[in-house]
Amino acid sequence: MTRLAGGTVNAVLSRAALLAGEQASSPQREAMLSALNGVLGDQLLETANPLAIYMSLRREGKSLTLEPAALARRLPDATAKVLVMVHGLCMNDLQWRSESPTGPHDHGEQLARALGYTPIYLHYNTGLHTSDNGRQLAGLLEQLLLAWPQPVKALTLLAHSMGSLVARSACHHAAQAGHAWPAQLKGLVFLGTPHHGAPLERVGNWVDGVLGRHAVTRPLAKIGQVRSAGITDLRHGHVLESDWQAADRFERTPDARQALPLPAGVDCYAVAATTLALGDGRLAPVREALSRNLVGDGLVPLESALGRHEDPRHTLAFAPGNQWIAQGMNHMELLKRPEVTRQLVHWLKAPAGG
Repeated sequence: MTRLAGGTVNAVLSRAALLAGEQASSPQREAMLSALNGVLGDQLLETANPLAIYMSLRREGKSLTLEPAALARRLPDATAKVLVMVHGLCMNDLQWRSESPTGPHDHGEQLARALGYTPIYLHYNTGLHTSDNGRQLAGLLEQLLLAWPQPVKALTLLAHSMGSLVARSACHHAAQAGHAWPAQLKGLVFLGTPHHGAPLERVGNWVDGVLGRHAVTRPLAKIGQVRSAGITDLRHGHVLESDWQAADRFERTPDARQALPLPAGVDCYAVAATTLALGDGRLAPVREALSRNLVGDGLVPLESALGRHEDPRHTLAFAPGNQWIAQGMNHMELLKRPEVTRQLVHWLKAPAGG
C-alpha cells in the first residue's frame, strides 16, 4: 500500500510535468500547480522538481523585478501606499480575482480605487513550513520597499487563511533581522485565519496516530503522511521554527507553540466567517457553540479566526472594533464577497490616510 501511494504521487507528477513546460501561463495551470505545491511542495523543493513554486511578488500573474528602474517601468502609477496580498493554502495570486454578476471582483483593485493603494500579490509554495515562507517574505518586503518608485507612506498586508500565519511570521523575522519595512507597516488584515489551528488537520493527525499503532494498519498511515509541512503546520497554527523543529510533525503532540503576540504599533484586524446565519445577531447557545468551536466558515472555527484561546498567552489582542464576523459565508467566499470589501475599506480608510 505504501508503494502504491508513492507510485500514485509519481504518476500525478509525471502527468503534471507536461504543464510545467508550457510557455504561456493560464489560470487553470496556475491552480493545478498551486494545489500540487500545497500538498507536496516541500517534497518538490527537496527533489529540485521543476513543478516547485519559488516565492515572488507579482502583478497580473507576472513576477516583479525588485529593482528601482524595473519597478518604475512596471508600475508607472505606483502610489505611496502599498498593499501586499498573501494567499492561502493550495492557492495562488490570481485567485484573489473572481467573477461575479456585476463583473470581476478583487479586494486589491477595490482598495486601490477607494483608498489609493497599489496592490502587489505574493506567489509562494504553500507546502513549505509557514516559518520558512515567513522568512522569505520578510526579505522580499525589504527589497520591495527599497526599490519602490517613491517613498512609502503606508504598507498594509492583507492575508487569507494560511497566508496570515506567513504574514505574522514575516513580521517576527523582520524584527529579528532588523529590517526597515516594519516601520512603514500600518495595517495587518487577517481573513479566515487558523491562528490556533484548523480541526481538519487535527483530525488527519489523529487518524495517522490510530493507524500507526498497529502493524496491519501501519502502512495505511503512510498515505496520510504524504501531506506537506505547510499542511501539518495548520494543526496548531505554527508560525515560528521553534514550534515544529523539536517534534515529528506526524506524531500526535500537544500544542507547544511559543506565544507570539501581534506586532506592536500596527493596526491589526480579524475577519472571521460562519456558514450559519446569525439572524438578529444572536445565535442560540448550541448553534453558537458549534460555530465558534467547530463549524465556523467550514474550515476555520470562529474562535481560531478571532485569535481567541483558552490560554491567555496565546490570545491575540485584537481591539473589539477590529474584529468582524461575516454571516452566512464560507472560507472561500471571504475572497470575493463585497461585504468583506466594504469592511476592509471602513477599517483602512483612517490609518491608510496617514
